[in-house]
Amino acid sequence: MTDSPLDRRHFLGAVSASAALAHSVSDARAAELPPGTVERDGRPSVTNPRATSGDGKHAPKWDESFTLTVGNDKGDLRGGDQRVIQAAIDTVARMGGGTVRLLPGTFRLRNAVHLTSNLRLFGSGPETVLIKEASAASKLAADFDWYDQEITLADAKGFRVGDGICLRAKNPHHGGATVIKRTLIARSGNRFKLDKGLRDNLWTAGNPTASTLFPLLSGESVTNIAIENLALDGNKANNEELDGNYAGCIFLQDCSDVGILKVVARDYRGDGISWQICHDVTVEDCESRDHTGLGLHPGSGSQRPTMRGNTIAGCNIGIFFCWGVKYGLAEKNTTEDIKTAGISVGHRDTDNLIRGNTVKRSGQSGILFRPERGAGFTGDRNRIEGNTIIDTGGENAAAVEVQGVTAGLVFRNNALKETRDPGKRVGFRLGKDTKDITLDGNTVEGFATKIDDRR
Repeated sequence: MTDSPLDRRHFLGAVSASAALAHSVSDARAAELPPGTVERDGRPSVTNPRATSGDGKHAPKWDESFTLTVGNDKGDLRGGDQRVIQAAIDTVARMGGGTVRLLPGTFRLRNAVHLTSNLRLFGSGPETVLIKEASAASKLAADFDWYDQEITLADAKGFRVGDGICLRAKNPHHGGATVIKRTLIARSGNRFKLDKGLRDNLWTAGNPTASTLFPLLSGESVTNIAIENLALDGNKANNEELDGNYAGCIFLQDCSDVGILKVVARDYRGDGISWQICHDVTVEDCESRDHTGLGLHPGSGSQRPTMRGNTIAGCNIGIFFCWGVKYGLAEKNTTEDIKTAGISVGHRDTDNLIRGNTVKRSGQSGILFRPERGAGFTGDRNRIEGNTIIDTGGENAAAVEVQGVTAGLVFRNNALKETRDPGKRVGFRLGKDTKDITLDGNTVEGFATKIDDRR
């Protein structure tokens, strides 16, 4: 049970040099210095690190690390659903970290695979498929309070102990949505115990429901993870919708130092890959296609995301910068046949670089800057360089649409092309309240209007 070394610099460096730099400036600085030299503040560089308790910044590169193989009918652990993968991950976590290698085969999931820190999860390419089983749904049969750790279903057909579920209702206090993700751990008829308390009131006045909905891979408050070389199938034809603030083929919440490499995420009734308040996440050489939601969703508050070399196709939005996404890089990605915007930027998404992407056949906008709530809320100070945008939207569409009071954008050396009838199509459309927009060296071909500047 051996594999290549599992250490922070090894696999995150392999996924993306920029991600490694983002979370380990000291490591990068030390690597540039010859042995015997000193740091800029006078300290010697770390040239021969040792394993020291509690030190996660500098560590040796070991020849072997703890690895478990998982397969349908061969490997260290064997099975065909999420339980065998989870057993391997939990074992690796108990060892302090390591690698779970998924052999070729199909794993049918009735609950999320929950990721742990210091984990490398990798498959055998497209031959390793994790597919979500069809969802079941039921109304709740009674009122339940925030401290309860059980529910009773009106119809328990299709529900089993061990299932991941999503509980949804109208909040009885403010009228907004309540969404709770839990696991069923015990049963008597239609009555189920949950793995954790509700922590919200679910009263029948709010029409509460339970559905077997969950992310395929889920990480919450974990760090130092690599996910590589496997296929995730959301089976959207047989599942209800669950939006990307809660789920997706991959869903991460409050995580950091994550590399996602050569993963195919397809057919989720929701998002493909979504991460919320997660920092230094790199998604590289992946495919995210045919979801009802967003292809790539760097979510609220996420700092320094890197999205490079991915293909996003057939989704509602391609790359969606959510709220407060800063210092990110979207580079050399291709979005195709997106229903609305190929790339969408908005609420306080500032200081990002969008470079060298190709956006084809978006339904509404190639690149969109959303209007948001006004000054201080828009996606300001972003650079958009060297992108190619082809055949965008209907006859009144703009390849690049800047709305609201968005300010401080630089568009440089982009190529906007329209190969269809020009209609009333526009290359750049700049809203009347936008300001400090720089257009430099762009080419605009085949449009009725090259620049519609309403300022």
